[in-house]
Amino acid sequence: MPAVAHAGHAAESPSWFPLVVVGVLAVGYLLAAVRDPRGWDHRRSAAWLLGCAVLAVAVGPLAHLSDDPRGHMAQHLLLGMVAPLGLVLGAPVTLLLRVAPLPTRRLVGRLLRAQGLHLVAHPVTAALLTTGGLALVLLTPLYATAERLPVLHHALHLHYVAAGYLFAWSLAGPDPAPRRPGLAVRVGALLGASAGHVVLAKYLYAQAGTLPPGLTDRDPAAFQAAAQLMYYGGDLAELLLAVALFATWYRRRSRARPLQTIKSFASRQGGAVTRNP
Repeated sequence: MPAVAHAGHAAESPSWFPLVVVGVLAVGYLLAAVRDPRGWDHRRSAAWLLGCAVLAVAVGPLAHLSDDPRGHMAQHLLLGMVAPLGLVLGAPVTLLLRVAPLPTRRLVGRLLRAQGLHLVAHPVTAALLTTGGLALVLLTPLYATAERLPVLHHALHLHYVAAGYLFAWSLAGPDPAPRRPGLAVRVGALLGASAGHVVLAKYLYAQAGTLPPGLTDRDPAAFQAAAQLMYYGGDLAELLLAVALFATWYRRRSRARPLQTIKSFASRQGGAVTRNP
């Protein structure tokens, strides 16, 4: 989910480093896609590159709007909700399993079967990580602390991207996921996260004079505008996630139907042979 981490002194750290990381992600993915012996889906590549482009905008141009809470809110909407969806739809784990050497594929398989990943990759847990992280920043002095500590500022950025990716992956990711629950649970997790996001945005708007706590210099009108951006921008991002969720569910259902038909036909034929040797 989106989050705010005002960091007016973040410019003390190298501003180019996050862009270099994004560039490495984009180039590394493209090199892996070229190596895929079966031919990689260009739509996956486009989704990944779009996610990287959104990340680049968030950590590049928007990173310089450190004096405006609305700029930070736009930045973290992109980091926590929009960019992760594009990255997830790029199916990087599937691509890695196609092109990586056998030891790496075995390691990835063990990680996917790990109990810890089973817990954090559950949609409910992922929703709590995203919405809970947002609440922790807005309702505690963490926001003001990140304003003074660039390292914490960037750590929060990493958390938003990772939590947003995990949430999108648990709901609509084309990559293999450990024990992904049914559609009803995933829709419920999305609705719950959306409700928490709406409540938090309204609370921030109503308490813009005191939230986030710990700030010595604040503009309540600016924080109200940021809350409105979080409210409406979050709705749009969650709508995109819902579309991806139902599209992924429908695609998997369509692929499973022919296989079920074949199995059913084979079962009937086997029964007929048994009855009429």
